[in-house]
Amino acid sequence: MAVEIDLSGRRALVTGAGAGIGREIARWLAKAGAKVAVLDIRAEPAQQTTALIEAAGGSAIAVIGDARDDSQLTEMIHSAAKKLGGLDIAVNNIGMMGPKGSAPWLNMTPEMFRDVVEQNLITTAVSCMAEAQLMQSAGGVICNVTSGETTRPSPYMAGYGAAKAAINHLTTTLAAELGPVGIRVHAIAPGTTLTETVKSAFSEEHYQAIVSATPLRRETQAEELGRLVVFLASDLARCITGQLILADAGAHLSRTRPANVDPGVD
Repeated sequence: MAVEIDLSGRRALVTGAGAGIGREIARWLAKAGAKVAVLDIRAEPAQQTTALIEAAGGSAIAVIGDARDDSQLTEMIHSAAKKLGGLDIAVNNIGMMGPKGSAPWLNMTPEMFRDVVEQNLITTAVSCMAEAQLMQSAGGVICNVTSGETTRPSPYMAGYGAAKAAINHLTTTLAAELGPVGIRVHAIAPGTTLTETVKSAFSEEHYQAIVSATPLRRETQAEELGRLVVFLASDLARCITGQLILADAGAHLSRTRPANVDPGVD
């Protein structure tokens, strides 16, 4: 007997869905039947994601704005929910190193550290605030995308790892607070995922070092994260909340990544 996940009738939004992990999560939610709002700062990539979804028979809309501005981010989420007719699933995928976020600690400045924390922790927290308000009457699922860098020391990425680790804690706290109103909250922590951004940042030496250090001897694929979110958003996972799920090919079981190669981003 086959078990299929059907999200038909569900309304979902994905932040940072113009490319990479966010795009694949949006595509897989739509493949499962959800109507998806694609949120991004860049209009053209967001529209490309919606076009891909629609070409495959799915339903999607694009919502454009700058998530680094609290008011714009809140308005994007409310606008998405209004256009969708409600909100059942929210995936907070915004997270970045920032232009100066990757550096040895001895070269780090308060400005650099603050920038990467704001672009990860603060944007996720503001997103969760708006989403929870929208879901409080009927329940829903919030999924925060963090990082495998939260499970081990991360040379050159102290701010990034610290901000993502704080999101893990935020996730468990919100799961405890919001459970009574029917909102489940999860965090997924990808391992090194070969998005276009990561490919351009990694040297071949660094990539091979990461892959060889994982028990499964492979990287994480963006579409695998999409499938994981579909499961967590479905009724098959309705008794699961407050979990950090590592989708990292077992990288958390290995030693810290080598410090003698260029830093990268999960």
